[in-house]
Amino acid sequence: MAHHVQHYNLDQKFDFTAATKKAVFTVLGIGAALLVLGIVMAMFGGGHHEAAEAEGHAFHWYERLYANLWINNVYFTGIAIIGVFFFAIQYAAQAGWSTAIIRVMLSLGNWLPIAGVLMIVTFFIANHDLFHWTHAYLFDKTSPDYDKIIDGKGAFFYWPMAKGTFPVLYIFRMVLFFGFWVFFFKKFQQFTYNEDIIGGTSSWYKIRSWSAFFLIFFAVSSSIAAWDWVMSIDTHWFSTLFGWYVFASWFVAGLSAITLITIFLKSQGLLEMVNENHVHDLGKFIFGFTIFWTYLWFSQFLLIYYANIPEETVYFIERLSSDIYGPFIFVNLALNFVLPFLLLMTRDAKRHGVFLKLVCALIIAGHWVDFFLMVQPGTLGHNGGVGFMEVGMFLVYGAAFTFVVLSGLAKGNLVPKNHPMLEESYNHHI
Repeated sequence: MAHHVQHYNLDQKFDFTAATKKAVFTVLGIGAALLVLGIVMAMFGGGHHEAAEAEGHAFHWYERLYANLWINNVYFTGIAIIGVFFFAIQYAAQAGWSTAIIRVMLSLGNWLPIAGVLMIVTFFIANHDLFHWTHAYLFDKTSPDYDKIIDGKGAFFYWPMAKGTFPVLYIFRMVLFFGFWVFFFKKFQQFTYNEDIIGGTSSWYKIRSWSAFFLIFFAVSSSIAAWDWVMSIDTHWFSTLFGWYVFASWFVAGLSAITLITIFLKSQGLLEMVNENHVHDLGKFIFGFTIFWTYLWFSQFLLIYYANIPEETVYFIERLSSDIYGPFIFVNLALNFVLPFLLLMTRDAKRHGVFLKLVCALIIAGHWVDFFLMVQPGTLGHNGGVGFMEVGMFLVYGAAFTFVVLSGLAKGNLVPKNHPMLEESYNHHI
């Protein structure tokens, strides 16, 4: 390694101290308390039963619990896979500036094995309460509730000859995607570990090759996952750019998580090589992809508004005309576009941790609202909303995610000391 970086401690490790763990578990405890309070209120409050019965079915409190599980499963799965995606991008692009923080990116992937189990278990428990298309009568031509449109889409979820029985293809895709995501994450982990031990450039070349394969798989799997896990909730509705839209939401949230962890590690006296130029680049990514997300949100809305086709407009009408969800559309745009755009517009704002911590926290909360708006109207209708259950579940998942990621980060070196571009990252200046 060149002499310029030798005065840094290249063997430094993150120490997940008792104080940090206590802070994480405190948030977890607060979230759990709010979640239990929300569940008790839902069980005994009876707040929305009249609306549910007017719609023709009895509403049960656990439907709201399942919807919250699904929102957080999908959201935090996305943040985790974005960490691996952004890591792979650095190698595919042969980027040098980011060398000092690539271990932070990869650490988000530690959540993936847990996320996979949670997703699959939640689907098996809650499928009928989350996904309208899982009801067998929709595919039975003799049933009064037969749905020709859903029957036409049935072959995407089931074996074509066994529609309405067990969603083999849906489950197969979910297992396949998580299986390969975890497989690639473990491969990258193994190569980075080997790089620290053996040195040289062989590990870098291997990661670059594997990154190319991962990125191709990710491009396909992330889009199909968005259709399966989110768009199929509103089974009659579809959007041709929905895969991009979900990716953009995941990506901005993932970038914000990477930035928050980087700033946190800097505050602990670690990652000395990371300077305000690296932080500025992370800020530019967040600023740029915030606008990209807004562009996709507006494109989807404008095309549907302009065409004014009933089967497309119903998606926005049921959200905009709702007393429950209508205000959150504007909260969504404020947290995910207006505030980040105004706060990060200047060069100085992107170089200061205070601004970035504020914006990243707003964005992580804001994109949760985005997924809330994608999932709850189609699953709960008039029985949804944001209450103690929603806030509690978000805090529980956020704290658990943080604990798993930081535990993984503490197991290896923070700095890839034998990375061939470490010198470039040290000299990074913009």
